[in-house]
Order: sequence, then structure tokens, then C-alpha cells
Amino acid sequence: MERKGGWDTLLYAGTHHYAVGLLAREMHGVSVYWHHYIMSYLLELLSQGISDWELPAMAFLVELLEFVDFSKWADGILEIMPRHLQSESKEMQRLALRGLVVLSRDPSMNKRMHTLTERLVDLLRDADEEIVETSAVVLSALLLHRDLAIPSPIALRLAAALWPLLDNDKRQVQLLSIRLFQEVMRLVEAKGKKALKMLVSKSLLPLFFNCHNENVRVAEASRETLLAAVCFLKRRDLEHLVLTDQMWRFGECLLAQDRDRAAEHLRQALPYLRSPQEPLREAAVRFLGLAGRFLREQQRELQLMSRALQDMADDISPAISCLALQTLYINMAVQSIPSSRLERILDRFRRLWKSRPSLGGRGQFSCWNAVEN
Repeated sequence: MERKGGWDTLLYAGTHHYAVGLLAREMHGVSVYWHHYIMSYLLELLSQGISDWELPAMAFLVELLEFVDFSKWADGILEIMPRHLQSESKEMQRLALRGLVVLSRDPSMNKRMHTLTERLVDLLRDADEEIVETSAVVLSALLLHRDLAIPSPIALRLAAALWPLLDNDKRQVQLLSIRLFQEVMRLVEAKGKKALKMLVSKSLLPLFFNCHNENVRVAEASRETLLAAVCFLKRRDLEHLVLTDQMWRFGECLLAQDRDRAAEHLRQALPYLRSPQEPLREAAVRFLGLAGRFLREQQRELQLMSRALQDMADDISPAISCLALQTLYINMAVQSIPSSRLERILDRFRRLWKSRPSLGGRGQFSCWNAVEN
């Protein structure tokens, strides 16, 4: 403890519980015989709710969980965890979640932890990224590869909490959320399937775009979950496209069948134009081009789309700039926009093309044909 500066750390309230955790690890190496007495005392302190002692007691307990026999302490541990998950202290919540990660590795404890599912679902909405990530880890341990049905109310809350996380900036959170969303569809009680359909429908575009993710694991998980989602919705047309790897037709088919939701799909696609990943931005530009066909009478959405495509004309990727200008030109031509505006766009398009002749070799789209025509 002296070599690691532990005693000094104990003197300050803000770092006290960290030092207690260090002390717990060092004491483990001294005597296993003490574990029974220490665990008994810690559980007593934590059950009494003495505020001055709760945080360091939980810090010590979490370290000790790595080494104790859960069969002796399961009831006491599971009795105190729910209350500390609801603590106003973020540090206490983080410690409690760290403890649950350890507990979830033990099959006997994992089965008994399902009573905590509802509270863990609530924590997925927390503003603290560490709490969200650790909650997702625990929920994954409890739900993945299990055949225990999820009650309908909890399944709906879990799906609603996971939906915004499908595009989370942290890859671990994103990957866990995608996998969990798939499990919700698989495990929801039969009577809850109908109510879940709306959230599953809203997940199609995020999952579709993330099939283009540069992270291979995220892309694979998104494709598997997308397939599960279209099967859940009984969309045989979309299922066929995913199974045959015709993802380039997916957006068009989705829009064709959901014409009334074209504006909603457009707005859902716009954030992907700001993705740091070029494949996602390109997929979003292409989707906007398709959406324009189904928004002919909706001027507000068409203007929104045009502004977004004009902004993408300055994209760092010349290929995406070219595609955005091409898409903008075609959509404005269909809308009978004054020829002077179209000519300005076409001039900008030609300048971009001439400055980047290597774009012709991409093979993914033909900017040159648009200019020639």
C-alpha cells in the first residue's frame, strides 16, 4: 500500500473508495481466512445504509467478489444491489454495476439476477457513458443465448432504450445494443410481439446503414439483426434482399412499400450524412436520392433534402461530393427547378469532375454520364 501511494489516497474523500479497493486487493493476498468475516461485516454495513460507509464498503465488496463463494452470500448480495443501483451517487452506481458484472459470470448467480433486469433497462438511458456501457454488459450476460421469455412491458422498455444506442459512438455499446435488440425480438412474449412491431420498424434504417459500417463486427451484427427484424415483421421482400446480399435494393424496396413514411425515413437518414465513416455517408446520400422519388408533393421535405445534399457537395471525400451533386441535380430536374439554378449545379459538378478525373474508376456510380447527359 505504501509503495502504491494507497495511504495518502485514503486521506481524501474523493479518492477514498479507490484506495479502499486497492486495500481489498492487497488484503486478499495476505489471508483468505478473513474473507468470511469481512463479507459478513460489509453486507451488514451496506444493509444499514450508513452514508459515510456505503461507498468504501461497496468498493471493498466489489473487489472481494472475485474471490468468495457466492453460494454462501447470494441472498445478502442480491438484497443490497437493487437499492445501490438506484443510488443518487454515480460512483456508487458504477461500483454496483461492476459487482454485477462479476456476479453474472457465475451461472448460479446469473439465473437469480433476472429480477434486476428492469432497473438495468432504466440505466441504459443514463447520461453517464460508463453506466450505460456496464448496464449493457450485464444485460447481455443475463439475456444473450437464453430461452427465458421477456415479459412484454420489459421487452418494450428495453427495445425503446436500445433503439437510440444502435448508433452509439462507443463500439462496445453499439455492438451490445445491436445484439440485445435481436434477443428482444427472439425472447419477447407472444402477446407482446404486436406492440413491439413499431420499434422494430424504426430499427430497419439504423441497422441497414450499419451494414455498411467500417467495423466488421458491427456490420455483421447489424446484418444478422436486420434479417431478424424483417423476419419479425414478416417482410418477405426485404428478407429476400438481405439473404441474397442485395443491400443496394433494400432502401428502394423499403420506401416503395412504406410510401406514407417516406418523410419519416428521410429525416431518419439525415444524421448519417454527418457520420465520420465514408461508407455510411455514401449510403445516406444514395438513400436520399431514392427518397426524393417518393416526396414529389412534399415541398418541405424536398427542400430539406436539397439543403442536405448541397452541404454534402463540400464533403471531404470527392466521390461523395460528386454523388451528392449528381443526386441533387437529378432531383431538382424532376422538380422542374428553374434552369438557371440547375446550370449552376451542373457547372459545379463539371468543375469537381475535372479536378478529380480519378473518380471515374470507382465503378460505384458514373458521374461522367450525368455530366455528358
